[in-house]
Amino acid sequence: MQGVSCFQRLVPCPCRTVFQPIHTKSLRKPQVGLVRRAVPPTKREVDASETATKDGRPDEAMMPALQGEDAAAFSLEDQSLSSWVKFSVLLAGVFALLYPIWISPDTGLGKELAALLSSVGSSSEVTMVLILTLFGVVHSGLAALRPQGEALIGARAFRVVFASLSLPLAGLAVMYFINHRYDGVALWNIRGLPGVHSTVWALSFLSFYFLYPSTFNLLEVAAVDEPRLHLWETGVARITRHPQAFGQFVWCAAHAAWVGSSFMMVTTAALLGYHAFGCWHGDRRLEREHGEAFRALRDRTSVVPFQAVWEGRQRLPPDYWREWARLPYLAITLFCFGTYAAHPAMQQAAYWLGW
Repeated sequence: MQGVSCFQRLVPCPCRTVFQPIHTKSLRKPQVGLVRRAVPPTKREVDASETATKDGRPDEAMMPALQGEDAAAFSLEDQSLSSWVKFSVLLAGVFALLYPIWISPDTGLGKELAALLSSVGSSSEVTMVLILTLFGVVHSGLAALRPQGEALIGARAFRVVFASLSLPLAGLAVMYFINHRYDGVALWNIRGLPGVHSTVWALSFLSFYFLYPSTFNLLEVAAVDEPRLHLWETGVARITRHPQAFGQFVWCAAHAAWVGSSFMMVTTAALLGYHAFGCWHGDRRLEREHGEAFRALRDRTSVVPFQAVWEGRQRLPPDYWREWARLPYLAITLFCFGTYAAHPAMQQAAYWLGW
């Protein structure tokens, strides 16, 4: 979802976590430095989309032309070793700077901001809402100002500003959540019931397959490649054009069942409210950027998962599974298992920070 929180990307399930995987390339490669704008389908293409084979299944050759890009596509041939070296150096540099400025319990501003917001809030629930509100204002506010910011200082420089302000606040939200998730009133406790842990873990795992495809573009996230506002249409976008909102709903439902505290319910309400706003905000930004191409895509996609499919506005191709059998989703799978095993260390880190 465009301009929406990094919270789900970073928060663990039954308290585990996942990070963003692999850089993707669009199905139709744009010229370097230009924002690709798709061309609306011709009448012939629209008519063809209504045609099916004799057995009733849609003919792949007659599927309407894509308005957007191919989500989660990845080709080793298109990768540049120098770009990934730059990414690694930048990543190490960012963490080296963040530690003394934001993370360190002794010198970091993160603990100071958490203490300030806690002094304003009357409870940890209120403090969590304040943290998420601050994150939302910064994250979505900068996303709304992206055209003006890029025109003023360039796409790469604006992405650096955007990430430098958004990521520390997302980290604060994650660490505060881990430390306070059982605060407030205990509403229920079903953690000891058979099958509950497995169900919560499976739903949390599933939720990360609904990350917005732009998350995979690590080289754009780090401004190694010039960032662009993508218009995705394949893969998860066929199910819902705001997959991260649905993924956040699944994650929140699983964790609300597991944690069962009033703090968790308030956090859930705040996160889902912000993602609902993000659906509107994302559509607005995409329409501003892509115009008629986005409106054509909007007509055959939906916010509610599978709504466009059951209404006949979206036809899944016969080989739809191929749009999921891609390296970024393999990376998500491996990282889910890895972070599950590393979860005790993540909890210890949160307690050490004391946010």
